Amino acid sequence: DTTTPAGKMVFTFLAAVAEFERELIRERVKAGIKAARDKGRKMGRPKVEANGSEVARLRAQGFSWASVCQKTGLSKGTAQRAIRGKI
Repeated sequence: DTTTPAGKMVFTFLAAVAEFERELIRERVKAGIKAARDKGRKMGRPKVEANGSEVARLRAQGFSWASVCQKTGLSKGTAQRAIRGKI
């Protein structure tokens, strides 16, 4: 019951303990990420190698985006970025 002073105190205390625990978890996660990077581990999604000239050549031959993607193994967005030179 948070309408009483004792209830408010208990609620505030539990919120403080929860915040403290969350900060401890955050510190441990950051330390783990730093340790992994220090060991040479790469984080994040792997980069995709896309040949923009190959995609452009296929498109110039009249292939649809679906056909280009099937032939190159790329998604449509990746193929379009490859043509624009953003990869």
